[in-house]
Amino acid sequence: MDRFDQIPETALGWHRAGRGAALATVVETWGSAPRRVGAQLAVSGEGEIEGSVSGGCVEGAVVAEALEAIEEGEARLLTFGVSDEDAFAVGLACGGTIRVLVEPVGSVLPEAMLADLVEHRAERRPVAYVADLEGHGGRRLATDGFTERFRMDRSGVEADGRTFVAIHNPPLRLIVVGAVHIAQALLPMARIAGYDPVLIDPREAFGSEGRFPGERILHDWPDDAVAAVGLDTRTALVLLTHDPKLDDPALMRALRAPVFYIGALGSTRTHAKRVARLTEAGFGEAEIARIHAPVGLDIGAAGPAEIAVAILAEMTRVLRQGA
Repeated sequence: MDRFDQIPETALGWHRAGRGAALATVVETWGSAPRRVGAQLAVSGEGEIEGSVSGGCVEGAVVAEALEAIEEGEARLLTFGVSDEDAFAVGLACGGTIRVLVEPVGSVLPEAMLADLVEHRAERRPVAYVADLEGHGGRRLATDGFTERFRMDRSGVEADGRTFVAIHNPPLRLIVVGAVHIAQALLPMARIAGYDPVLIDPREAFGSEGRFPGERILHDWPDDAVAAVGLDTRTALVLLTHDPKLDDPALMRALRAPVFYIGALGSTRTHAKRVARLTEAGFGEAEIARIHAPVGLDIGAAGPAEIAVAILAEMTRVLRQGA
């Protein structure tokens, strides 16, 4: 499953098909705005839409402005106040205000730049789209320089009040090695939290459709499987088998990859043996220190479901606050 929306991709396709396209992006919000900063709506020159900037309450006005912007070939920066009455209609407790940047593809947002953005997204490379809201500094893509925004998945306007940064992070991914009871609780919880989970266990009796309905299950040997899935900065790895023959091969791959989280089930004594094996295999102290073991926050968890909660909580802390 791919948790990316397809809004930039849709806009690029409409533009290349000769139908015209514009991207509308929420750049600032105040109060209980319907969508978070960075939310996007694609509008074709024929009035087709994909995505949302307001949950429906100002979409019509944005589409009308986008169609005019496509025709004129100029960007527009729009401000909408969401009344309490309108907010109630889309399920909000109170009103808010949003600013929306409308950019026609080609005349304002260069086709080549949008294509480059789409390529970054397809290849799971984090990228930021940077635009000068006053129209003087142009537009560019950046892969560094916005560490906090990348870490927090937080698009927004910089302190200068004019530079807008839209963060395009790859979807979060969780790789679980070991089709055990904890995994049965962890995978659906992770999906709710925004992860695309993948379960790895060569033992088909454990990793069966009956025990894990609807999940992506790989029955390959763990080191080959994690390599095939991919280990990048938006991936977490959790090892649950208690069996070094299964856990260690995947663990050794992950320790040499930029995954943001590595967690391993087991007692303090079990982890000490793990550390000894890794040290003998040539891994250094700093590499081994990346492992969170025993896995999960110490919340006194009892039973598989509570352990899964502790694991997901620790993953979230590391993702948002660092190790």
